[in-house]
Parts: sequence; structure tokens; C-alpha cells
Amino acid sequence: MHFQGMKDFSHAQGDRIGVLITNLGTPDEPTTPALRRYLKEFLWDPRVVEVPRPLWWLILNGIILNTRPAKSAEAYREVWTEEGSPLMTHTVNQCQALKSYFGQRYGERVQVEFAMRYGNPSITSVLQKMQQDGVRKLVVLPLYPQYSGATTASTFDAIASDFTQRRWLPDLNFISHYHDFEPYIDALADKVREFQSTAGTPDKLIFSYHGVPKRYLTEGDPYHCECHKTSRLLAEKLGLTADQYMTTFQSRFGREEWLKPYTDETLKALPSQGVKSIQVFCPGFSSDCLETIEEIGQENREYFMESGGESYDYIPALNADPTHIDMMIQLLEPHLQNWLISPERDGEQTLHYAKLQGTDC
Repeated sequence: MHFQGMKDFSHAQGDRIGVLITNLGTPDEPTTPALRRYLKEFLWDPRVVEVPRPLWWLILNGIILNTRPAKSAEAYREVWTEEGSPLMTHTVNQCQALKSYFGQRYGERVQVEFAMRYGNPSITSVLQKMQQDGVRKLVVLPLYPQYSGATTASTFDAIASDFTQRRWLPDLNFISHYHDFEPYIDALADKVREFQSTAGTPDKLIFSYHGVPKRYLTEGDPYHCECHKTSRLLAEKLGLTADQYMTTFQSRFGREEWLKPYTDETLKALPSQGVKSIQVFCPGFSSDCLETIEEIGQENREYFMESGGESYDYIPALNADPTHIDMMIQLLEPHLQNWLISPERDGEQTLHYAKLQGTDC
């Protein structure tokens, strides 16, 4: 087996620290062919769909990829902007904000990049760039506050798979969750307060998270528990009573039972229970995307209003809000501290290593 190295590598190259933020991904454009490529990569991941591969290959290639891409492309066209996919736009803005902070504080010692688990830029392509740029120590932050095997673990799988092909592996810090990180809860609370300062207070505040099959919970995945803990901490921060909020789960797929209560069914039922005004917030989404803008902002609004609701608001995700960027910095920086020694010291270490090896680098 041949392991991937770097041509004309210089052992005198100074070491850099890398910060890699990752998100789920997005199609390159809102077209049927682009959605087919994206969905094929996404839905073939065994972390996402835990069905025996031969059976799933037939279902995916024989049915889903022949029907779903066109419908998904139409939905993406509704949320697409001149800058492209909302998820891509917000992730780029988050990355740029982090680059600005770490660049001002540490100069070229710290390199910040972003990658997508599915689609572009791929994790492999970004890791290759960072290695070529001299990144020898790497901290990875998947932008999923609540851990799930279908998201966070899948990101680790992609990184680990890439590393098995490389000759030189960096030191690695991997942040697997931050569902109860106080600055994260503070940022969420600030977002709700800011929105309600102009929109007012609803009869009920709904915290909607992306769903996963219930089977994952019974087999040990902590996602359900972490979502509820985030909701509880956020409710406490906002001073809400138990009847002023609830946690629901959206975006289910297939016939298997998923985490309940389902967001769409809840919204259809609430008006008959006397709840006429609601606000929906999605704490598990670090960036607005198709699932928040179209599914929550439009589709579920129709469910609620058609069932007798009178007022419906979607509270946007944290996106690149200053409080969100500050939270990421507070989350990332402790992982960098042990690596942040002076450039002069690094130079001495590299030169000493070169002399020991009897090289001229």
C-alpha cells in the first residue's frame, strides 16, 4: 500500500496549528443532477442509514435517486440566494470571522478552514491543503452541538478514513459535542431575547431538533438526551416554566419510528389545545439551511396556521452572529493553548531535529 505524502517536502518547514470547522454539506447548485450526486453521497453513508448495504443499494439507486433529487432541487431553488446555498454562505462567514480573530491574535501560526461532510469542499481536500500548508496539530469542531452517530461520528469517520491514507498524521483534538457549554446556551438565549424584543412573547416556544430513528436512542446514542438538556438549560436561562416551551423533532425519513414528539404533528395539534401563537427555534442547527428555512419557516408554518393558529414565527439560527463566533472561540481556544508556543521555540526544535537526522533541511 502506498501512503500519501508530499512532494519536495522540507523538514525545515515551520509547524502550524489548524482549526477545522465542519458542517453537513450542501449541493453545488439547485439542480436535479447536483442533488442526485449530493444525496447519493449523503444517503450511502452507513452512519446515516443503518440498513444492510445490498438491500439499501437497491432502494437508494432503484427508487430514491430516481425520485427525490428533482423534488429536493425544487425546494433548494426556493432558498437559494445569489451567494449560493444558505448553509454554505453562513459557514463561509463563520470561517472568515474565526480567521480574522485567530489571525489577529496568533498571526500565521493558526490556520482556519472549513469543510463539508458531504459535497464540497470535502474533508479530504481541505485536510490535504492544511497538510501542505504545514499544519501538524489539528483541532476539529463539527458544528453539531448535540452528539449523534449520524452526524458527529460520521465526521470522525471521514477524518479517520483520510488519515489511514496519509504518511504523516497531525496531533488531533476532536470536539464531539457542546450541548451544555454555557457560552452556547448564553448565545441561544440572547438570540431568543433579541427576537422577542420586537416580536413579543408567544403562547409557547418550540425547540425543534433534527430527528433520528428512536432505535438509535435505545442502542445508546446520547443525542435525544443532549437535545433535552440543551432545551432545559435554555429554558432555565430564559426563565421559562414547563408549560411555556416544549422539545420536538423534525425531518423524519422513511417508515421507522423516530424520536417523538414530531414537530409537524405537534404544530397541527397545538391550535386545538388553545395555543394560538408560537415561535419555533432550532438550537441544534448552527446555520440556517433548507431544514430551517423551508421546512420550519414555510412548510410547518402552513401546518400550524391551517390548523387554526394565529401567529407563527421562526427564530433564525445563530449563523455568524458575534455571540456565536465568540462561543466558538471560547470552545476552541483551550484546545490550542498547549500548542501555542513561540515561533522562535518552534524554529529551534525543527533545526535540532534536522541536525540529528544529518540532513541539510
